[in-house]
Formats: sequence, C-alpha cells, structure tokens
Amino acid sequence: MTSDSFPSTPYATDPAGAPISTPTSPPPPENPAFSGWDVLLIALLTLLTLVVAESLTLVVAKVLVYPRVSLLDLAQKPALGLLGEVVSYVVVAIYMVMLVEGKYHVRFLSAIGWNWRSGATLKLLGLGVLTVALDIVASRVLPMPKTTPFDQLFERPQDAYLLVAFALTLGPLMEELFFRGFLYPVLARRTGVAFAVVLTALPFGLIHYPQYKSWAAVLVIVLVGVVLTLVRVVTKSVAASFLVHVGYNTTLMAITAAATDGFRHMDKAVAVPIRLSLAHLLLHLPF
Repeated sequence: MTSDSFPSTPYATDPAGAPISTPTSPPPPENPAFSGWDVLLIALLTLLTLVVAESLTLVVAKVLVYPRVSLLDLAQKPALGLLGEVVSYVVVAIYMVMLVEGKYHVRFLSAIGWNWRSGATLKLLGLGVLTVALDIVASRVLPMPKTTPFDQLFERPQDAYLLVAFALTLGPLMEELFFRGFLYPVLARRTGVAFAVVLTALPFGLIHYPQYKSWAAVLVIVLVGVVLTLVRVVTKSVAASFLVHVGYNTTLMAITAAATDGFRHMDKAVAVPIRLSLAHLLLHLPF
C-alpha cells in the first residue's frame, strides 16, 4: 500500500476552493533561552556571593593590612565593601555566561539582547541626562528624606571617587544585565510587555529602600526603572538601557561633585536630587 492510500488531513476552504488559514496565537514578545528559575538562581547567587565576598574581604584585610582594627570598624570602609562587591559581581557575571552558553548553547550577548548600536550612543546618554528630570520633579512634589546614610560614608573624597567609578561602570552594567537582560524577557514571555515593564521596575526600586527608608525615594527609582525598561523594549537592546543608565548616573554624580566641592563637603548635599544621586553607589555596600 502506498502513502497515497492513506486519507489526507482535511483543510478548510473558501467557496472558491482556496484553503483558509487557521488563526494562531501571536508569538510572545520575548522568548529567551533561559527560564524564570534561572533568573531566580542568579538573584540568589548574587546575594550569597555578596555576603561571602564582602566577609572574606574584611577578614583578609584584617589579617594582612589592618591587624589592630576590628571587623566592625573595617566594615565602615567603603573601599573594602566596594572590593567585595566587585569580586561578587565578577563571579556572578561568569556564572551568567556559563549558564547561557554552557547549558543552552547560545551566545551570551545574543541571548540577553545586547545589540550594541554605536551610532546611537550620544542620544542614549542624552536620554539618561534628561531622565534626571524625574528626580527634580520628585523633589518638589514628594516628601523626600531629609537625611540619608551618605554623609558619614564620604569622610575621604578618595572613597567617593572609587564609588563613583563603580556607579558609572560595573554597577549599572550588572543591574542592566540582570533586570533588563534576564528578568524582563522572562516576564514579558509570561505576562506581556506592559506588565513586564512594571514588574521589572518594581524590584529595581525596592532594592534601594534600605538606603533611604523612604517610599517616595523608591518611587523615583521605580520610575527610572520604567524608563530603562522601556528603552530595552523599544530598542530590543540591553546595551541601550545600559547607556541610558550610565548617562543618568553620570549626571547625578556630576551634580553631587559640583555641589560638594568634589565630595569634600558632603554637608552641602542638602538638595534633591543631590541626595538621591548616590543611590546606586550604596546599592549593596554593607553600611
């Protein structure tokens, strides 16, 4: 018996005999290789490595450099906290690459939607500068905190400059990789773009709450997170949201440096967005 003997699958046809296509569900706006469980594991790994790396940094510093200083006092040194955070982020970044390329056999930059467009660099940095308007408007309509932990952390300008360098490089890079590179696409696949934008921006703002104990300040950072995620949606590029993030941070750091004489007089940081401008500096530092 030949294959022609089997009955063929019937197809719907119009009165003229032409086949009618069957409606299908639209594809999801994002379809990453990785899963939500992978994103959760990255988040947990980040928390774990931060604790371990910063603790080990303090212990090593005490043994090798500051034998007469207590661990509690060493924990107040921004440079040591920053070093521990850098070590943690490097470990997490390596894990991200190994996860995507080792488990799913997909190129990392392609999987997270990096898509660098050098021609738009200045425009994206400029958008980050304009995003500072959210802080300025918030300072006029929201009850912003009068005091923050910032004043006591910058007794030495050198520490401030180290933290600023971090806030303009590795800090925003890792935040964008996690929130816009990993978290947003898995949420968009499950909930659609609109909900994913909000659900990505919320935790981005909430992780800053310990720095301010102010929901008004968190709201501003959530709004910034919405802008960054929308940039990711429109451009389909994490590199684009990273550049906007860098432009935003750079503007706020420049405002703070100018207002405080190069971080030498933090008592002058009495205005918003000047106090808000150091949010990303202190995101995970143990102070």
